[in-house]
Amino acid sequence: MKLPNHDTRFPMALRATIFKADLNVADMDRNYYASHALTLARHPSETDERMMVRLLAFALNASEDLTFTKGLSDIDEPDLWKKDLTGAIEHWIEVGQPDDRRILRACGRAELVTVYCYGGHASKVWWDGIAARLARARNLRVVALPAGQSRILGELAERSMAINVSIQDGTAFASTARGEASVEPEIWRDAKR
Repeated sequence: MKLPNHDTRFPMALRATIFKADLNVADMDRNYYASHALTLARHPSETDERMMVRLLAFALNASEDLTFTKGLSDIDEPDLWKKDLTGAIEHWIEVGQPDDRRILRACGRAELVTVYCYGGHASKVWWDGIAARLARARNLRVVALPAGQSRILGELAERSMAINVSIQDGTAFASTARGEASVEPEIWRDAKR
């Protein structure tokens, strides 16, 4: 009996989709101006909107030491992080609605933890449900992106894109060949470091 070329009992694992972004950041609030050639791996379960929120989180915190991690593919890593020369985590950045245990564990490992949530009412319900349990996390910052604005940002996604992000007075203006998006992040909780 001849066996098929692959075992049909086990479906093949889905692979990440690779996106390339030439990101130009002009952050007037932090006096940071730089270009970054980035490669983003979009997990099969990730939407364009979530991936673009990750890219915006990079732009809002851009530095030479900030990097994307394995993210959804590794439960022990955030979406982005910045480490110092010794390997200590200076900034842990999550996108979405992580549970309180994950956030507390991150707060114990990093100097600063920032969560960028999006999705409108669902984010509000998530935050209202865990805010009290995170009261002791002094190094936690929670930033909400309005639902309509993050959706428009998601529509700018392309496999290969040049994206310009200007940040002034807390508002981010993103533009690509596909269009523009303006995002006004709301600080729901600021770190008390």
